[in-house]
Amino acid sequence: MITINNVTKEFGGTPVFTGVTFHINPRDSIGLAGMNGAGKTTLLKILNGLLQPDNGSVAFPPDHSAGYLPQEKKIFSQLNIVDETMLAVNFIAELQAESDKIQLELGTPDYNEKIYTQKLNRLEEINAILKYYTPERIRGDAERYLTGLGFARSEFTRPMMSFSQGWQMRVELAKLLLLQPSLLLLDEPTNHLDIESIQWLEDFLINYTGAVVVVSHDRTLLDHVTNRTIEINNGKVFDYAVSYSKYIELRNEREEQTQATYDNQQKQIKEIERFVERFRYKASKAKQVQSRVKLLQKMDTVELENLDKSSIYFKFPPPQHSGKITVEGSELTKKYGDHVVLDRINFQILRGEKVAFVGRNGEGKSTLAKMIADNLQYEGTLKLGHQVKVGYFAQDQNERMNQELTVFDTIDQVAVGDIRPRIRDILGSFLFRGDDLDKKVKVLSGGEKSRLSLVRLLLSPNNFLLLDEPTNHLDIQSKEILKAAIMEFTGTVVIVSHDRDFLQGLTSRLYEFKNGKIKEHLGDISTYLEKRKIEGLTSLEYRDPSATAAPKVQTENKIKRELKKGQDRELRKLEKEIKIVEDSIHQKEKELLQVNEMLSSPTLYPQEIQSGELFKKHDRLENEIASLMELWERLQNNLENIKNTEG
Repeated sequence: MITINNVTKEFGGTPVFTGVTFHINPRDSIGLAGMNGAGKTTLLKILNGLLQPDNGSVAFPPDHSAGYLPQEKKIFSQLNIVDETMLAVNFIAELQAESDKIQLELGTPDYNEKIYTQKLNRLEEINAILKYYTPERIRGDAERYLTGLGFARSEFTRPMMSFSQGWQMRVELAKLLLLQPSLLLLDEPTNHLDIESIQWLEDFLINYTGAVVVVSHDRTLLDHVTNRTIEINNGKVFDYAVSYSKYIELRNEREEQTQATYDNQQKQIKEIERFVERFRYKASKAKQVQSRVKLLQKMDTVELENLDKSSIYFKFPPPQHSGKITVEGSELTKKYGDHVVLDRINFQILRGEKVAFVGRNGEGKSTLAKMIADNLQYEGTLKLGHQVKVGYFAQDQNERMNQELTVFDTIDQVAVGDIRPRIRDILGSFLFRGDDLDKKVKVLSGGEKSRLSLVRLLLSPNNFLLLDEPTNHLDIQSKEILKAAIMEFTGTVVIVSHDRDFLQGLTSRLYEFKNGKIKEHLGDISTYLEKRKIEGLTSLEYRDPSATAAPKVQTENKIKRELKKGQDRELRKLEKEIKIVEDSIHQKEKELLQVNEMLSSPTLYPQEIQSGELFKKHDRLENEIASLMELWERLQNNLENIKNTEG
């Protein structure tokens, strides 16, 4: 058990947190929650030993080891990605050298019995570690983790410096997974991953044998992986033995209780103050007055929590009407030299549709977005519809802003109508507050520039939004504000994203990019992912033959134990997937019930019924429920098959 006791940390005299106390059990999987700047990353660094607390202590068990993945890291390695990953276990060579030295010393013993026994015990410890970390096993694991995180085997010999920073951070993550420390500390691990890699990482973390502490704006990851949520708020911690979504419910209940207690106390304080003021100068009431003054002095004042409630609603400017077809591509091809990224693809997006582009990184999602935005040359035909005005958000877009303008002036230039009085609230929703509004664009960080360029785009009068990874630098609340605005947007939207929670319920169909082609899938991201999960259950996880090589033949009992472990893991995964599907069915049925109630009350909802939106929603929900029921049946059949095999 790791014990954090009464820890305080300050920067420049300003406390980040004070008197923080909690513990981490060996198998805990903890999500750190809190506003930006609350101290989540600071706490991770303290747990990893990169920062020391100003007061208090952190106590670790004797066999403790920690691994920390920061959000960003400068990397200058010239090694290929496999050799770079293997650096994580450099200690093996050191242990081997120590083992050789001890064996040599034991061959000519000039020690007393006590020292001799100590050296012998140390040699046994080293040999036990070396037996576990065999070269074949470690290299096999390294290649397996790199594959899971999205690298092709053909890329294993490429040097680190030939990859972008995002891909380099994947290698850093692979190094941590290879090391498998007893405490794994991850700060926004999904920032550089695509959906498939995130799902692979989820499965890894769910079955991880050590403790995990993760900071993430990926709500789905937190819900799937964590079993505890620790919130940092007002310099204090609140510990919940639940995953993120359940924590939000409990936090809201706590907030309501705190507000009620605060209101009651304020009412009591005002009554006491009125009594004191009224009878302050009456000798007959002196004793009662003094008693109430002392009561006020002794009262522990209830403090309201510092929960961010800035601008929870934001709406796009009304878009100009456009033709029925927003964009259409025919026989589109894009090559970089001999490398074919997109090979004769065809697609069509209609006015008002919300469509997602998904797939592994490097499969052409951003390439097609750039082609639609007329930022890349290509072969084939690509047509925009009548009066279509494209608003394109890309990760390098921030450099196109006027670097000499302030944050406020940058948005003030594009804001029109009812939006103008709400500029400060809207900027606050995207993490620009107080003095941030007066900063010039040129002094902002890369993430801040990306957020600002996103706000600027969203306030421009476009009827076709093309958003490439718009949530990368947003916290959970800002993502919810953006998502709500997109859902109400009456124009057309294409979103390139790996953020499953953001895409959930947002799009009506998606295009999957794979091997130079695109494939259309109806429904939203959850329907697509559940379908992919079922397909994934029929294929075995990649394992390099050398990774399973062992110096000794396993016994029959050991093989049976390993098979049993594998079946148990598969059972747990299936049971979790079934629970997710059942929850989805329950939620969809609740939504369908609400729609049916609205349809049965035409006088209460005349506009919604006349527009036809309710009937469309009714049909969509029925189709989604039917698909989920089919999925549930397949999962149940797989579960029964595994149970029968065990029997």
